[in-house]
Amino acid sequence: MAREDEDRAVDPSDGRSAAPSDEPPAAPAASRSDGDGVALARSLVGAIPAATLACDPESLAIRAVNDAAATLLAREPSALTLSGLSDLAASGTTVAGEPVADAFSGVVAGEGAVSAEVDVAVDGDTRRLRLRAHAATLAGREWLIAVATDVTARVRAERRNRSRARTLDAVASTLPLALFRCDARGTIDRWNERASADAGYDAADLDGRAFADLFDDGSTVSEGLTRVYRDGIVVEREATLLTRSGEEVPYRLTMGPVTDGSEVVGAVVLGEDRTDESVREERLAVLTRVLRHNFRNDLNVVTGFSEQARNAVDDPEAIAQLDRVVETAGRLLHLGETARKVERLLAERPEPEPLPLSRVVSSALESLPAELREAADVEVDVPADLTVSGVDRLPDAIAELLDNAIRHGDADRPSVRVSAAELPSESWVSLVVADDGPGIPPAERAVLTGEETQLKHTSGLGLWYVHWVVTAGGGRLDITESTDGGSRIELSLRVPDEG
Repeated sequence: MAREDEDRAVDPSDGRSAAPSDEPPAAPAASRSDGDGVALARSLVGAIPAATLACDPESLAIRAVNDAAATLLAREPSALTLSGLSDLAASGTTVAGEPVADAFSGVVAGEGAVSAEVDVAVDGDTRRLRLRAHAATLAGREWLIAVATDVTARVRAERRNRSRARTLDAVASTLPLALFRCDARGTIDRWNERASADAGYDAADLDGRAFADLFDDGSTVSEGLTRVYRDGIVVEREATLLTRSGEEVPYRLTMGPVTDGSEVVGAVVLGEDRTDESVREERLAVLTRVLRHNFRNDLNVVTGFSEQARNAVDDPEAIAQLDRVVETAGRLLHLGETARKVERLLAERPEPEPLPLSRVVSSALESLPAELREAADVEVDVPADLTVSGVDRLPDAIAELLDNAIRHGDADRPSVRVSAAELPSESWVSLVVADDGPGIPPAERAVLTGEETQLKHTSGLGLWYVHWVVTAGGGRLDITESTDGGSRIELSLRVPDEG
């Protein structure tokens, strides 16, 4: 037993002996406190759903991270806790150029958070992170708790927007037209130098001004902008710009939507000074009216005297020659009437609208002279339920085709067939005018191909007029031969959009 007693240690607290123990010696109090603090910090950041790091406020050494932070930074938690907050930034500085250590130094509990953005290398890519840090006290120890948010998408979008803005500024400065941008209320917020020069106003007068107030007929401009905002479409209007000096300038406006997703948030307007064009148009209109009036009156005189002379002579050869004079005068009168229609079409610029096709064809037939209708057999096969998109001159265009087919038919009684059908695409309707006449000469067909020249040109405006009317409504015109050997003219007409 003596040996056992010798092996005992003396407990300094009570002098009693104690048996040796296998337990490791207790850690120093400071080490236990540090470990407890890290564990608390780890528990805190682990409970936060956002990417969060707990750092030493003095050295910014990272002591604890949560899974969201490890995922965001694409690093193991153990690797992160061997680095510091400054090590995350690719350059050791914030985006503003300040050292990370300086940006987050002196953060005091209860005095709010400090934010900074840094560029971080993540899996070979550079990401922009926003760090928002605040001070916290856990078990008597100070911590810097930093929440990291990936703002890369925002930064890249801002860069794209800045690039687009620079491009638009460059386009606006070189554009030979006036350019205005309006907000959703129709108020001017941007413009180019041409716009300022045309209106005669400086920046202080244009900024925040209602765009419609620049024009004499402001209601027309306001109505156009309303359509842009409501329907998200491009709208054209003719208006009179009132300059600061009181000058009235004829203006052509093209207004289009500015969108944010599916929402129209403003409008961009191109303005073109039409002074020179307007003067030319006015002079040409006067010239055309005078020529057409004299042309018609003089031809009526030629026709009247030729018919009287034809009735007064018995010579067959002279009668044939006078018949040809009357026929030529009639053809020229028809050309003058077509020219009048073309002038109205170009001046009025009608917009496409839904048109019941059967009613359009009926109107075309009824507009023909009675003697012309009765001189031919016209068969119509147009379903009553077909509706097409076209301008209001479409009946005139179809009447022109019928008139041409009947007048130029070489049979004693020409046959003309008008038929229509919806095409398989369900977006188009085909209207065909076919006859048994001699067909349309190749020179006339050149209307569609642009091959017409001074040496090889059409003799009239009829096909040009039909072509312009059909294309104004978004359609197409095609000329081939009919099964009866005559001409076959097909109009491809759009079906109106629903709604």
